[in-house]
Amino acid sequence: MDNKEASEKSSSQKMDNQEASEAIDALSLTASSSNPSISASQMSLEEKFKIVRSIGEECIQEDELMNLLAKKPQPICYDGFEPSGRMHIAQGVLKALNVNKLTLAGCKVKIWIADWFAQLNNKMGGDLKKIEVVGQYLIEIWKAVGMNLEGDQVEFLWSSKEINSRAHEYWPLVMDIARRNKLPRILRCCQIMGRSEQDELTAAQIFYPCMQCADIFFLKADICQLGLDQRKVNVLAREYCDDIKRKNKPIILSHHMLPGLQEGQEKMSKSDPSSSIYMEDEEAEVNVKIKKAFCPPKVVEKNPCLEYVKYIVLPWFNEFKIERSAENGGDRTYTNFEELAADYESGSLHPADLKPALSKAVNKILQPVRDHFKNDQKAKDLMKRVKSYKVTR
Repeated sequence: MDNKEASEKSSSQKMDNQEASEAIDALSLTASSSNPSISASQMSLEEKFKIVRSIGEECIQEDELMNLLAKKPQPICYDGFEPSGRMHIAQGVLKALNVNKLTLAGCKVKIWIADWFAQLNNKMGGDLKKIEVVGQYLIEIWKAVGMNLEGDQVEFLWSSKEINSRAHEYWPLVMDIARRNKLPRILRCCQIMGRSEQDELTAAQIFYPCMQCADIFFLKADICQLGLDQRKVNVLAREYCDDIKRKNKPIILSHHMLPGLQEGQEKMSKSDPSSSIYMEDEEAEVNVKIKKAFCPPKVVEKNPCLEYVKYIVLPWFNEFKIERSAENGGDRTYTNFEELAADYESGSLHPADLKPALSKAVNKILQPVRDHFKNDQKAKDLMKRVKSYKVTR
């Protein structure tokens, strides 16, 4: 190859890298789910790392993540959920965004439908048939909202079926984890079930953390992609690796937990409908909930409306549009949260302008879900049944 050819090849590679980098920076759910402009094979290691790392508010450990992406073409990511009632927007939209980022970066995502875990935790009154209906309903929502389920990069696995089919692998693992840990250590993991160490727990709920820890190894997960509230059991899995002298530990990628809409609510609650927006809420319901939401003027910290913009609207649309009269400052489009936060803190952006814009954006995201549950008979029947169920703790 002569110098000219080498120069042209180098220039072409730089252009490809630049285009890939720009596409990553402009990543939105619609771009990544329907018609991705780049594929994992076109990305550099640093670009894959940037996408995957962007999902987590915390990563344990970053150097391990970089090493994994360098050595394994298709890392396995594990995410799981209890089918425990209607789906709120954090579970619906954030999970879809995160899954689409992971698949774009070349990962395989195993979504663990933890039906047995919901039964252990007394969700739906411990009725496994109701829990299964809720699980099917949740899958319908992710299909409708735009989770990229094409190909084989996303796999939904029902815990009861998988454990029963490979019981000889699963239960010895659970028993070994239980044998190697003292009861106080297991009790510290109760947060993963929405419980505290002070709660009166059943024996089943004490069993739960050992099983969730085992899931990580049972599914051969390289990355645990769960919320920050699941951190303690993921750390338990890494400690278990130390106990058994296993070198390759699961990487913990913990995403942000969206707060409830009311003041002082650290997370959304399915038992309090006013604390969150559900994925199939009607437009009027969304408008009322956001209108009543806690949103103090000039206060950015712990402001749920601003968190919705930061973690849902901006990642989805890559912009947030404020529509207002000229005397109130005129229309404004934000493409990053820092500018929005600065304007809000200064008072140049008021809650009375923020809230209608947030309602409009959220309703636009949810409309395909509403349409699906109105037009698809199976989805409509599932939602009717789920809404009739009593939420239990």
